[in-house]
Amino acid sequence: MKKNVLISVYNMEIGGIERSLINMLESFDYEKYNVDLLIFHHVGEFIKLIPKSVNVLPQIEKYTVFRKPVSQCLREGQVSLSVLRIMSKLIAGVKAKVRKLEEGSGYIQMQLSIRYSSLILPRINKEYDVAISYAWPHDIVADKIKAKMKFAWIHTDYSKLEIDNKIDLRVWSKFDYIASVSEACTESFLRIYPSLKKKVINIENLTSPTFIKKMADENITFNKVEKQVFKVVSVGRLSYVKGFDLAIEALKSLHANGYKNIKWYVIGYGGYENELKELIDKNNLNDSFILLGKKINPYPYIKACDLYVQPSRYEGKAVTVSEAKILGKPILITRYPTSSSQIENGLEGIICDLSVEGLSEGIKELYLDKELRGILINNIKNKDYSNSSELDKLYKIIS
Repeated sequence: MKKNVLISVYNMEIGGIERSLINMLESFDYEKYNVDLLIFHHVGEFIKLIPKSVNVLPQIEKYTVFRKPVSQCLREGQVSLSVLRIMSKLIAGVKAKVRKLEEGSGYIQMQLSIRYSSLILPRINKEYDVAISYAWPHDIVADKIKAKMKFAWIHTDYSKLEIDNKIDLRVWSKFDYIASVSEACTESFLRIYPSLKKKVINIENLTSPTFIKKMADENITFNKVEKQVFKVVSVGRLSYVKGFDLAIEALKSLHANGYKNIKWYVIGYGGYENELKELIDKNNLNDSFILLGKKINPYPYIKACDLYVQPSRYEGKAVTVSEAKILGKPILITRYPTSSSQIENGLEGIICDLSVEGLSEGIKELYLDKELRGILINNIKNKDYSNSSELDKLYKIIS
């Protein structure tokens, strides 16, 4: 008899977490499991990529509020939830001020919003054998889903999150298992929550080399233009965390030192876009640091680049770095805390200092040294980066 599995995610906007979820759903064993997908807000280009074997549950309007502006929630009649969000913002502001948080009250505000909102959010009536909270907010699966076994997923470096750890621990403690995408993520998580050690298992983000290579063959004009230009490509949400402000300054430095043949293309979107555009304009890089926006298929751009760069301040395990390896590209990443779990430095790519100077020097080295780029490509081109067997770790527990 098939087991009933629920998987939750906030939306299906273009992002690494959502892409890894699609890969997992593509690989799931639907002969043994019925899978319901609970998407809190039915938006995002990746919705069309959900396999037909998955049953997408109807949208619940009250579950959509957490990333919408409060003004929009009020217009849509979500008065009670809007009041709770305003209250959460005020309380979070006080907590952030007391703790002198560098990134402000944003994360704590999100925590409080979902904590208070969960008191009035509706429950899901169906009972499941397994419920998986694949991404924030985990409180929904923790408090509103009835299941014999509950999983939650870690996708980031918890040592870098400025959150209220007491609130967080309350939520994590309600899960039977916590899946972490890398050993480095596990280590940073357990430094903060050592009491949860017995619950944590490592399950890497799934990648499908066949799917990625097939998608990378799509024809785009990017393949044909500016053949004399050295093309750097990065993929990621436009946020402070991803370090694209450092990337802009690094390209400015490279141009100032005579390397004006280098252009940097970024695929992604997010709330930091205006700040980045201002920085690009300020540094006269409008023709050479180019924000390409949302792309449901980033793979042709990665395939066509001369160098893939991940300039992040921190990551859990960047899906795009694994995808760049699959596509056989030379890779440069910054030395964020989990970087050593992403590539073997000097073999699969290069890890540089997490700074403007580190990025500019790393790019310059790989730009000038074609032989080094060739060595990195040869080191990865025959490797098998498929890892569908990671799902066996999940099946072993839930079967």
